[in-house]
Amino acid sequence: MENYFNYFTEIEEHFQRRRGSLLLLSTLDWALIETWRDAGVPLAAVLRGIDAAFEKYESRKSRARVRRVNGLAYCTQEVMTAVEDMKEASIGAAAAPGGEELAPGFEAERIAAHLESCADELLAATLAGIAEETAHEMSQRLRGLAAGVRAELPNLEELERTLTVLEEKLFAALMTTTPEIDLAAVREQAARELAPYKRRMQAVQIRQIEQQFLHKRLLEKYRLPRMSLFYMSQ
Repeated sequence: MENYFNYFTEIEEHFQRRRGSLLLLSTLDWALIETWRDAGVPLAAVLRGIDAAFEKYESRKSRARVRRVNGLAYCTQEVMTAVEDMKEASIGAAAAPGGEELAPGFEAERIAAHLESCADELLAATLAGIAEETAHEMSQRLRGLAAGVRAELPNLEELERTLTVLEEKLFAALMTTTPEIDLAAVREQAARELAPYKRRMQAVQIRQIEQQFLHKRLLEKYRLPRMSLFYMSQ
């Protein structure tokens, strides 16, 4: 994730450019940006989502009179769509045509090192019960995947699907072992930050952000890694 200052200022400047004015972002806009940042939404996805939202707005404006875009909440749906598109594209485009080699940044050794690093973090985490058992099982699974990557050029889309399943299994285990009071506190924090936007957002987008926010906070609490290739360190 880009540093704190750049993340906020680049979004503000990009939104102002697309709107065509120096409208200052409101306190609510800054809260939404912070929610995206805390949820791990890449800066590029936010900028792409803003562009897509304004393109839709401009196409509607040419057919009928519509109200001016006065806040970032208008862009929320397109931002979340951009997150999913970027994730799929980064994995799907990483294998060169013909499968002869992997794109730069997705070299086999780098992927294997990422998987082994995740395995180490899973073993080092302080967990209990089913979460601890799940983490140990996944650590062994990740080491096996790393060995397979080194032995044979991987199918990145298949590997990413496997990692997604592992992450979902880990989150399920964390949800069952984390004290309810801690889960409630995170949900309340997410709800507070999203409250000003709920009337402008679809239920599915609210759930997406709340889920990302909860997952990120659980990973931070237990010092656990993101296994997806999308989150490989640079």
